[in-house]
Amino acid sequence: MRIGIIGAGHMARALGGGWSAAGHEIRYGRRDSIRAAVEFGDVVVLAVPVPALTEVLSQADFTGKTLIDCTNAFEPDDGNTVLGEDAVAERVAMLAPGTRVVKAFNLCAAEVWESAERVFEGRRLAVPLCGDDASALTQVEELVRDLKAEPVRAGGLNRARYLEAMSAFVVGLWFAGADARAALPPLEAAFAVPD
Repeated sequence: MRIGIIGAGHMARALGGGWSAAGHEIRYGRRDSIRAAVEFGDVVVLAVPVPALTEVLSQADFTGKTLIDCTNAFEPDDGNTVLGEDAVAERVAMLAPGTRVVKAFNLCAAEVWESAERVFEGRRLAVPLCGDDASALTQVEELVRDLKAEPVRAGGLNRARYLEAMSAFVVGLWFAGADARAALPPLEAAFAVPD
């Protein structure tokens, strides 16, 4: 698959490196080459700071593209991590009409994608996906598997806001030194005995 990655930061390089190693063709789009990366990609990844989204999305025609939004609108707040915007993926869809937006890859830091490890405590890393287009979700599922992770469809794009909120909460726990995974039991132990 041909993947255009908008951004040149740590996350852009981490995801791009993993996909390149899996055999995908990658083209990075920086400020002067966004349009070329968008035209190149069957899938386009937004890996830029949230304040840059409006400008970035006005630089090219994203119509018909699968557009992966891995951004988070984090802002510091008395030592905690909070969201500066509640529904980034929905704004991306409004700013780039005609695209097939999928929210994904926003829960883990770039270092996770640079690492070869994708199995933790005997369980494969899950990547929640929120989007409305079935074919776009299928494309992104393939990209998740190519990074040796497990895709999980988590609902339509209107549910991406919950995924974004989860990222702020989980990252806040990690920065506080707490193991966020310990807050959730494995699936087989997640439900009480039925009444």
